[in-house]
Amino acid sequence: MRRLLVNFAYNLHIMGILRQMAEYLYLKKRDPNAPRTQWMKYMHGMNRISLIMFLVAVVIMLVKLVIIPLVNK
Repeated sequence: MRRLLVNFAYNLHIMGILRQMAEYLYLKKRDPNAPRTQWMKYMHGMNRISLIMFLVAVVIMLVKLVIIPLVNK
């Protein structure tokens, strides 16, 4: 029973992270009841930029390490 509760809490945490990433990438609407201060806007803007840069870097690495070697064979 304890293990089930730990897994449930872990899954909720992961879903919270995925929900926030979806909000940053404009895939999901943000919570209208959440506080919206100027500093929070700055923080979310910087997080959005860093997340997009990370995803672009992952795509570039996949192209360099997987797609180009397959094409050159």
